[in-house]
Amino acid sequence: MSGEQVALPFTLMRGGTSKAVFLRGADLPPSGALRDRMILALFGSPDPRQIDGLGGADILTSKLAIIDPPSRPDVDLNYTFAQVSVSEPVVDYDIICGNISAAVGAYAVDEGLVSPEESEATVRIYNTNTDRVFRAMVPVQRGRAAIDGDCVIDGVPGSGAPIALDLSGTYGSETGALLPTGNPLDVLETGIGSVEVSIVDLASLCVFFHASAVGLDGTEGPDAVSGDHVAAVVAVKEATSKLLGLAPDALTPIPAAVAAPTDYVGFGNGDPVATADVDLVARVIGGRPPMLHKAYPGASAACTAVAARIPGTVVAQVVQQLEPGTLRIGHTSGVMSVGVAVAPDGDTWQVQRASYDRTARRLAEGTAFVRRAEAGADGR
Repeated sequence: MSGEQVALPFTLMRGGTSKAVFLRGADLPPSGALRDRMILALFGSPDPRQIDGLGGADILTSKLAIIDPPSRPDVDLNYTFAQVSVSEPVVDYDIICGNISAAVGAYAVDEGLVSPEESEATVRIYNTNTDRVFRAMVPVQRGRAAIDGDCVIDGVPGSGAPIALDLSGTYGSETGALLPTGNPLDVLETGIGSVEVSIVDLASLCVFFHASAVGLDGTEGPDAVSGDHVAAVVAVKEATSKLLGLAPDALTPIPAAVAAPTDYVGFGNGDPVATADVDLVARVIGGRPPMLHKAYPGASAACTAVAARIPGTVVAQVVQQLEPGTLRIGHTSGVMSVGVAVAPDGDTWQVQRASYDRTARRLAEGTAFVRRAEAGADGR
């Protein structure tokens, strides 16, 4: 479009407990400052309400999926995930969103990027953020991604058709190893003292620690997490980044506080979660600025499940009632189950399974408009 605005074709999709704008890479400038400038303008960032853009004014709804043709012969498409800060002029590319990954599978089916075989399509996705390939098994109805089904996701109203994600091949994506330090347990000196942590790199690099180490009990909702809690979590994250030689202001390692199962009330719906319904409770406090996630990141859930199967980790220490092949995580909005299997492999572990079901749905499609002055001189 000529004049004062630039037109961008887009699709809006929900994936699990998140929502993202989907764009084709060809409709954006090349990777770099100009691309980020256009993305920020599209989302209306920085602004707490994102009132002048498509952002949802929340860490779970200010997300972008960039889809490109496959760059390797064993995949169906390239997927780049971007976390768009609500309050800062920053676009982060250092994580994979395990919830939006399900929507990528559905998008691929709806856009004809794969050819479904009868009732299911297996979508092979190359994630550029992690340089790893994962698969999404998408149920198909009349050639489109199925919508209706019995899969219930805590934190999402209603039910839908289950999309199965397998992230077992994403280990070591940031550090090259499932256990970056070679240890299931490390003790870090942080701004709040000595803290036991387990650093695990699968899907998203995570650092796990006892909730009590940062003054939490692991069952908090958003209103119960104070600035002091957040500061303590940031201290653990920064000490982990220093140990690994990573940038202290990156989104990873994702900090996850864990504790033994206990009764609590889920955020939003107010439904009770019983001790017997979960194998542990966990809370992720991250993002830009850091805050308690209102659900549980899918990639972090896969990482949590793998950590739970490795003896000696902080996660394994708190797990109770663990059933073979499954970990039930009690998170802010309810319970998430992850299928998991690991096996000894010399001095480390082989991840045989790290999978979970999400639902996804196309919400809107059309043309978005970005102010040309904000997107760049020529909009491209």
